Amino acid sequence: MSAAPLPVDRDPRRVPVLGLTVLYDAGCPLCTSVRDWLAKRPQLVPLRFVPAGSPAARQLFPGLDHGSTLSEITVVGDGGQVYRGAAAWIVTLWALRDHRRLAHRLSTPAGMPLAKGAVLTAAKWRGATASGGRRVYRQDDGWTYDPRDGWHRTPPGCGSDACAAPRAAPGGR
Repeated sequence: MSAAPLPVDRDPRRVPVLGLTVLYDAGCPLCTSVRDWLAKRPQLVPLRFVPAGSPAARQLFPGLDHGSTLSEITVVGDGGQVYRGAAAWIVTLWALRDHRRLAHRLSTPAGMPLAKGAVLTAAKWRGATASGGRRVYRQDDGWTYDPRDGWHRTPPGCGSDACAAPRAAPGGR
């Protein structure tokens, strides 16, 4: 009896995650500090760090909305999984040896509000932090902060959500 050949494409819903790429804002002091902290932690799943919106990110993930990766933490699994917001933070913690148990607790219905709160707090801090003498996100660039779900961008010239890119479904699917 011969084994069936492996499919060329991995099904991201059934395949274990063997590596994660964290897209981070290289111009944000908080983001680079968290990147440095993550890189120093013992990892059960290897983490790779790529500046969000960079040529490298665009080459690695041509199908992503790279504008949104600068406004919302985004992590991409090696099987094609895309995690955003709180789910991205949880899967990143899950990759760390000393934080996997915390990630499991945060992924529960009781823990998810804490994870969302942490992500929203970081987003709010980013919005109030100066970068190169100016705010990280400026309203004249189309950025607005909603305390319920974080940063949103309506590009200049777009008066409605008609120009906005579709968002990924919750949980990275």
